[in-house]
Amino acid sequence: MSNIKRINVGKRLSDVAVYNGVAYLAGQVPDDTTQDITGQTRQVLATIDQLLAEVGSDKSRILMAQVFVANIAEFAGMNAAWDAWVAEGNAPARATIEARLANPNIKVEIVVTAAV
Repeated sequence: MSNIKRINVGKRLSDVAVYNGVAYLAGQVPDDTTQDITGQTRQVLATIDQLLAEVGSDKSRILMAQVFVANIAEFAGMNAAWDAWVAEGNAPARATIEARLANPNIKVEIVVTAAV
């Protein structure tokens, strides 16, 4: 049986839980919410890169991504950052959903699951 490893454990959630060779990331949001959706998406993707590196993985090993955007009219801006970032030939399964996010200044939140 594998042990569960958690990264950045808080009272309510952990940023990452790793079990049986799979990393499950919590929804990642930008720190600077004054940026447009492209800038916010870049921030989130950089955080995802950092968290995956902490557990010995990287974006080429992402299995599934769920992208939540506050306004689907900004979908193209999110995709501009995503397309520049995603590992060529290793695009994960992905869904993008319009959703009301916890903070009205947040334009994007991304959840990923990756092989370790």
